[in-house]
Amino acid sequence: MPKLWNETIDAHREQVREAIVNVTSTLVFEQGLRAVTMSQIAEHAGIGRATLYKYFPDVETILRTWHARQIDSHISELTQVRAGAGSPGERLDAVLASYAHIAHQTGSHDRELVKFLHPDERIVNAQNQLREIVRQLIEEGATAGELRDDVDPAELANYCLHALSGAAELTTAEAIARLVALTAAGLRPPQS
Repeated sequence: MPKLWNETIDAHREQVREAIVNVTSTLVFEQGLRAVTMSQIAEHAGIGRATLYKYFPDVETILRTWHARQIDSHISELTQVRAGAGSPGERLDAVLASYAHIAHQTGSHDRELVKFLHPDERIVNAQNQLREIVRQLIEEGATAGELRDDVDPAELANYCLHALSGAAELTTAEAIARLVALTAAGLRPPQS
C-alpha cells in the first residue's frame, strides 16, 4: 500500500477515535455515567456498533481515554505556564492560578464520574508531575529570596495543591482569585 494511503487511513481512524471520545464525554456529562450505552455512543458518533467495538470494548475504556487526554492537556498547560516569563514567584503565582481554574473546572463534573476516574494511575503520575513543578518553582523562589525558605519546598507544594483543590467547590472567579491569593501569600517570607 502506498504511504499516502496509509497516512489517510490512519488519519481517518484517529478522527473516528476522537469523535467517539468526544461524543462519549458529552453524553456522560449530559446523562450521567451509568446512563450511557455503547449503542447511544455509536448512534451519536454516526458509526455502527460493530465499528465502535473495533475501537473500544466499553464505555469505561472510552472515558479513561478521554480522561488521559484531559490530564495530558492540563499538565502541558501548567508546564507552559511554568516556563513563562517573570520571576520564580510570578511564575509560581501563574501556575497556582491555572491549577485553581483546572480544579474548579474538574469540580463541576459529575461526582460519580470523578470517583470512577480518579483511582487511575495517570492521576497519580500527573499529581506527582504537578507537585514537582510547584516544588521546583518554590525552591527557585526561595533561592531568589522571593519565597519562604523556612519550610521544605515539597511540603509547601503539597500545602498549595491541597489548598487549591478547594477551588472545585467555589462558584465565582472572584472566590477562586481570593483562594489563589491566600495560598500565594502563605508562600512569601514571614515578616520580621
